[in-house]
Amino acid sequence: MSAPRSGTASESETPRFGRAEVPPANEMQSPSATEDTAGRPPFARGAVRAIAALLVVVLLVAAGGYGYHRDELYFLAAARHPAWGYVDQGPLTPLFARLATAVAGDSLVGLRVLPALFMGLLVVVTALLAREFGGHRGAQVLAAGCVAVSAIVLQTGHLLSTTTFDLLAWAVVAWLAVRALPTGGPRWLLVGLAAGIGLQNKVLVALLLFGLLVGLVVAGPRRPLRDPWFWGAGLLAVALWTPYLVWQALHGWPQLALSRSIAAGGSTSSEPWWLVVPFQVVLVSPLLVPVWVAGLVALWRSRRYRLFPVAYAVLVVLVMATGGKPYYLCGLYPVLLAAGAAPVLRWARAGRARAGLLGGALVLSALTNVVLMLPVVPVAELKDTPVTAMVADVGETVGWPELTSTVSGVIAAQPPGTVVLTGNYGEAGAVQRYAPGIPVVSGHNSYADWGPPPDDATTAVAVGYGPAVLRQWFASVEPAAVIDNGVGLDNQEQGRTVWVCRDPVANWSALWPRIRHVG
Repeated sequence: MSAPRSGTASESETPRFGRAEVPPANEMQSPSATEDTAGRPPFARGAVRAIAALLVVVLLVAAGGYGYHRDELYFLAAARHPAWGYVDQGPLTPLFARLATAVAGDSLVGLRVLPALFMGLLVVVTALLAREFGGHRGAQVLAAGCVAVSAIVLQTGHLLSTTTFDLLAWAVVAWLAVRALPTGGPRWLLVGLAAGIGLQNKVLVALLLFGLLVGLVVAGPRRPLRDPWFWGAGLLAVALWTPYLVWQALHGWPQLALSRSIAAGGSTSSEPWWLVVPFQVVLVSPLLVPVWVAGLVALWRSRRYRLFPVAYAVLVVLVMATGGKPYYLCGLYPVLLAAGAAPVLRWARAGRARAGLLGGALVLSALTNVVLMLPVVPVAELKDTPVTAMVADVGETVGWPELTSTVSGVIAAQPPGTVVLTGNYGEAGAVQRYAPGIPVVSGHNSYADWGPPPDDATTAVAVGYGPAVLRQWFASVEPAAVIDNGVGLDNQEQGRTVWVCRDPVANWSALWPRIRHVG
């Protein structure tokens, strides 16, 4: 599909960028019967709700496939330790996990209901953004469809993840900001409220706010910078964020240590800086890149909304310079898809071949992303496909019961008081989920804050470590078993050795600072 043509579009599908600055004569008249008092087109409720509902159904049908992701196991553990903050996140996602277990118990599907609903809401908010940009029914439906089939939406909507709510928070902040730009005033407080709630989940919302602020300064409109309500919204967001900031300060700002670890490649989803831009091609779909590129162009040509392309450019540079993960930019794609929907639809309506290309791009994107992001391939056949090589997170949802069974078998042969020591929070969370009677500790991220084992524990069953590291902490280290997920899938845990470690070289309280690590 070639790039959308520029030019003047029909009134029915053209985003009305810049209309507040120099409105054409025909737009000075009263809104028509099909528009609201703000001049917005009617909202395509039925079609958008249908797309959102279909996405939620697909995600819920797939929710029971494979198993827990390592992050979900961590959130379940964090839910048992409620706090205003954690080493690597705010309190909101563990709170969602706590709510899910309170309602549905130890249910994988129950844990994933909220993520599915959040993505359904994201579809609606994206369509509302398209409406704010002047898009009528067709543009709203196209924007909603593009988001619904996006790789990042299907992946994060299938799991409980901090990114799931982060995507929705960015879109809501952007939508409320777009609504506040024309008139300002108290509407900015809603932006601050949404941002403050989002910051309780993930720090990345602060990047969005910074990018939008730079966009206003560089490209305008600058009227909000003179509006006290605008700055009041910023104070509201900071006030809501304060409990988490206080927690971080009291714990030595572990989020900064985590950021350094990510920049150094210490996360499974870390990527080199030069992959940040190429990675953007796959966050939605390679076939739908023209839609969000058209959105960047349309927003840049406007005067009122030029701050968004500037914010996008600022965030690209920031993520590359700080060693952040490429998906940190994903929250802006609902905005870009919403802005690009109308010009792309106008381009497609110029001929049947173009319409066929657009429809084909949507269908192929949906099929490809469903296969890659959702548990469609039978688990026994995963090893024979490129799925886990392309999306490593899929592999991290396989093999946790088998890992726990192996560890349980080893610990059953050890003396009473033996503990399990794991190298990462996924392993610890799996043992706690599938063998809750076994004492398990880990030095990874917030698990370290939940304490070492008692000093009288002289034997540990360790997994996730190499023997050289363990021999720094124990006088005796012996192999006992090997992890096998039963389907031959080469993921992060497959083939790891389970060790029996005896006689710590110091008491656990003294060893714990050496065992603690972030990443």
